[in-house]
Amino acid sequence: MASFANLDHLTLHYRLEGEGSPTLVFLNSLGSDLRIWDGVVASLEGRCRVLRYDLRGHGLSDAPVGPYTLEDHSADLLALLAHLGVPRAVLVGISVGGLIALDLARRQPERVEALVLCDTGARIGSQDSWNERIAAIQHKGLPEVARTVIARWFTEDFFVQRKAEAAGYYNMLSRTPVEGYLGTCAALRDGDLRPWLRSIRAPALVLCGELDKATPPELSQELAQGLGARLELIPQTAHLPCVEAPALVGQHIRSFLKELGYVR
Repeated sequence: MASFANLDHLTLHYRLEGEGSPTLVFLNSLGSDLRIWDGVVASLEGRCRVLRYDLRGHGLSDAPVGPYTLEDHSADLLALLAHLGVPRAVLVGISVGGLIALDLARRQPERVEALVLCDTGARIGSQDSWNERIAAIQHKGLPEVARTVIARWFTEDFFVQRKAEAAGYYNMLSRTPVEGYLGTCAALRDGDLRPWLRSIRAPALVLCGELDKATPPELSQELAQGLGARLELIPQTAHLPCVEAPALVGQHIRSFLKELGYVR
């Protein structure tokens, strides 16, 4: 059931399910919403308390005027955790969601039990690449640019074998509020957490689709090395393995939580 939290003049859409400890918080990627985690959450079989929410500018959350920063996004997460009375959590973030999780871990380490970082890096893209993306959307519109972007979300097999899902996810991406999409592009353009990686002490697991072209395995390897974490590749998946192979992603999360003693 949809729930909404009003946080300092910003309304966030969230979904809180299950009971127990720890609380897992799932953070979505640029141009998506909390539904990309449906399959992963189902695979966890109710073993944990799960919080999902739509980032600012995405899904049913507010889309304030941009540009945004990573700190804006991590402050939103911190405010939501406080609103729900969650003192500490395991953060599971994909793409920009992973950067937001990292940013909270460096700013408020006492609030983070552990990190699962999917298809992300301490620095994604460059100032030029994000400025080009922003200019293209301003010139052509998001629905047109989305045709190129979504080609990197999934493998070729996904588009052939799961056509209806591919069309649905294109609709999700192309209907993202433009202000929210551009605002988060600016956060990615300006966000660089590489100088702080060594200071982040939370236990971490890094996951990456082996065919990801948006945030390739080499980027995930650099992230894992910087954090002293393990990297696990998800076979035959691209940028959103949480959609293409949710059961396998869920298996890696369960194994990691078991290693940390959170679940049996």
